[in-house]
Amino acid sequence: MNSSSSTWARLAVAAGFVAVTAAASAAPVTPAASTAVTYHTASIDGVKVFYREAGPKNAPTLLLLHGFPTSSQMFRNLIPKLADRYHVIAPDYPGYGQSDQPPMDKFTYSFDNQAKVIDKLTSQLGLTKYALYVQDYGAPIGYRLAAAHPERVTAIVVQNGNAYDEGLDNEFWQPVKEYWKDKTEAKAAKLRPLLEIGGTKWQYTEGFRNPDANVSPDAWMLDQAYLDRPGNKDVQIEMFYSYGTNPPRYPEWQAYFRKHQPPMLLVWGKGDKIFPAAGATPYLRDLPKAELHLLDTGHFALEEEGDKIAKLMRDFLGRNVKR
Repeated sequence: MNSSSSTWARLAVAAGFVAVTAAASAAPVTPAASTAVTYHTASIDGVKVFYREAGPKNAPTLLLLHGFPTSSQMFRNLIPKLADRYHVIAPDYPGYGQSDQPPMDKFTYSFDNQAKVIDKLTSQLGLTKYALYVQDYGAPIGYRLAAAHPERVTAIVVQNGNAYDEGLDNEFWQPVKEYWKDKTEAKAAKLRPLLEIGGTKWQYTEGFRNPDANVSPDAWMLDQAYLDRPGNKDVQIEMFYSYGTNPPRYPEWQAYFRKHQPPMLLVWGKGDKIFPAAGATPYLRDLPKAELHLLDTGHFALEEEGDKIAKLMRDFLGRNVKR
């Protein structure tokens, strides 16, 4: 090749590089870029409610409802794994996480009231349809929403969240049930160790395969920091008492399951000592098409099986939730 040809070859390569670079810079934003999480607050009856949001707003919505004693931070790793396909909203209940903690004489800390707050939040955000992810306390809150507005719920993902008596027939619940029957400080005192660092860490380590390697200690330390705020432990004791209002509503929620047959994915940490696997299998009585996966982990299964749960959710939601 002579020098002239060589020069033209180099120019052609350079031009091609420029064209590719220009095309790349003009390309639309990739789905990965839409997974960034943003942080917001809404005022619900004068109470600041914090929520995390990610994903395109015109995509199907996922409403993630956290458990005790945590907050929407339990979904910190899950949200980016779903937000390329879904509009994800994860709120903190009043008294949890970054939401307000109103004084107990100004706000009723009950499952009925927490559900009302989240219901009003969904209305304020214009969420007319959504799939639910419920864990622990998120289950009785989410099922109140579903039973009240069955037309809104497109699917339900249940992760260690109870709706059957079998799920409460274990040692953990005995002192809680005693408190339901006799709301005294003596009975409450038996529950208070659950609100200290040992009890919080226990929830993140008991029943896990390898908590030292797989569970970030930041998770329970952050939860404990929220629990240690002035007055918060009294809020939690009141919520323990209010949990007694949930079992009487199990027949109502089970009737909802039977009548409406919402698509359901059960991803359950079988090592959980609070909500053991005995509470997972009864769902299949009312929802024979539900998909059950018992995972070799504990109560906060996302800490150890987040990748697997995200993969199962993407497959399940892809088949059951219209885009």
